[in-house]
Amino acid sequence: MLKRLTFLFLLGAATAPLAAQTAPDLNARVGKIEKELRAVQRKVFPNGQPLEPEIVAPTPTPPPAPTTSPIADLTARVDAIEAQVRGITAQAEQNDHRIAQLEDQVKQLVADAQARAAAPAPAPAAAAPSQDAAATAASAPTGIERPQTGDAAEDGYLYGFRLWQAKMYPEAETELKRVADQYPNHRRASYAQNLLGRAYLDEGKPALAAVALYDSYKKWPQGERAAESLYWLGQALTELKKPADACKVYAQFTDDYGATAAASLKAQVAAGRKRAKCA
Repeated sequence: MLKRLTFLFLLGAATAPLAAQTAPDLNARVGKIEKELRAVQRKVFPNGQPLEPEIVAPTPTPPPAPTTSPIADLTARVDAIEAQVRGITAQAEQNDHRIAQLEDQVKQLVADAQARAAAPAPAPAAAAPSQDAAATAASAPTGIERPQTGDAAEDGYLYGFRLWQAKMYPEAETELKRVADQYPNHRRASYAQNLLGRAYLDEGKPALAAVALYDSYKKWPQGERAAESLYWLGQALTELKKPADACKVYAQFTDDYGATAAASLKAQVAAGRKRAKCA
């Protein structure tokens, strides 16, 4: 949309001299649009990526006889550009507000999780383990093999994945967190952080899962598991009885990844929205 807006603006700028001769106030409006457009570009492209026209102007041909005056055409074009700039600015501000809300919610989740972790655990009853507990301990997988490919991040992630598959959640969480922290520039960092959140969720710790999954999206928004992390974040918030927050997360998923996510993941998000009773 910004590329189309830039192209329209260039067309408007090309005819500005004519407008200046007949309606000086248009120069002021065009100058105002230039400032607004630069402000929008800085917000949407903070790294200074240039905007280029989406199409190339065709070879000039003799213009047809005008049906309206040049100044009326120019005024209509400027009105349209101003409306588009206002729309883009409003959308950018809405996205900023939504992300700020998510950050505040995650901070609260972190505080809640830390408070629960600091609370003293009740003393266990002095009793012999039940037969069910003994059977569970006896059947727990052991001897999980760590891969040795020479890529420490890859090996660590695969080892954490195997521990997670074996339902050895505390061990998996330790390994996956280590990979994400020590190798943040490796492609497996996004995988590890996402699976860390899922391990917390599988272990029945949705508050810790929400924190880990939000970090996966926030730290690696272009990572291969960023979109999936938003889906699981919505699931964790639903488990925490925060359906309104889950719906905001699903809306962020649509804004960021709705055009690129796999159909299967979109179907999961749709089911998540239904479960959270999103409007």
